[in-house]
Amino acid sequence: MEKISDNLAFGGRQQQWRHQSAALGCAMRFGVYLPPAAAQHKLPWLLWLSGLTCSDENFSHKAGAQRVAAELGIALVMPDTSPRGEEAADDPAYDLGQGAGFYLNATQAPWSRHYRMYDYVTQELPALLRGQFPLNGRVAVAGHSMGGHGALVCALKRPQDYVSVSAFSPICHPVKAPWGRKAFAAYLGDDETRWREWDASLLLAERGSPLPIRVDIGLADPFLAEQLQPDALQKAARESDSRLELHRHAGYDHSYYFVASFIEAQLRFHARHLLA
Repeated sequence: MEKISDNLAFGGRQQQWRHQSAALGCAMRFGVYLPPAAAQHKLPWLLWLSGLTCSDENFSHKAGAQRVAAELGIALVMPDTSPRGEEAADDPAYDLGQGAGFYLNATQAPWSRHYRMYDYVTQELPALLRGQFPLNGRVAVAGHSMGGHGALVCALKRPQDYVSVSAFSPICHPVKAPWGRKAFAAYLGDDETRWREWDASLLLAERGSPLPIRVDIGLADPFLAEQLQPDALQKAARESDSRLELHRHAGYDHSYYFVASFIEAQLRFHARHLLA
């Protein structure tokens, strides 16, 4: 563990750390925000998964979440979006390779050597955090775009690990979306039956969810119809009798301006469950 930076923010500490990941076989960075209450006792925490082209820094710099997290007494954890470094496979396109890990475990070469982001964010990183920071066992998960897909999939596959899940502009049905189909073909191979376990809409329809789910979508999002497909997730929630709050916001797009506008609402949604 190497501390890269440490800044005072709303009475708490915004930090960036580096460590060697066994799951990914490379050095990884993550951000953590520890609100003032962390000095007194262990806190519940939110795992935030960012989207395509992002790193561990986008959310901490752009979302404005620290003010509300400090008020509520919730820690924030922000991992990177993929393996990094010269040894990790990459692609010239923005939607594959580094910055585009899709929070799954790749099975195809050359990706399978390093791209095991699902194992990293659901197992290795939480175990590391519990040993290093004043965090308790109550965890929520959230994300944006590709990270919204990741948050939903993590919560649907491992509901025992979380108390709630939310997403901004998630890729809800990746087996039918260009972003998802490209990534899944590369990381998982051509057998589309293997893709199903990484599709939130299919998982929700098949398994349901005991967790409360909140999704925020901007109706001016240029990716809404083709890439995001929230109607598929809503249909799956109805079929499985799951608790989905789907909020559609007129005029908002896919950017971090949208995230910043409604991050307080999402954090307060999670607080009802993390602090119960």
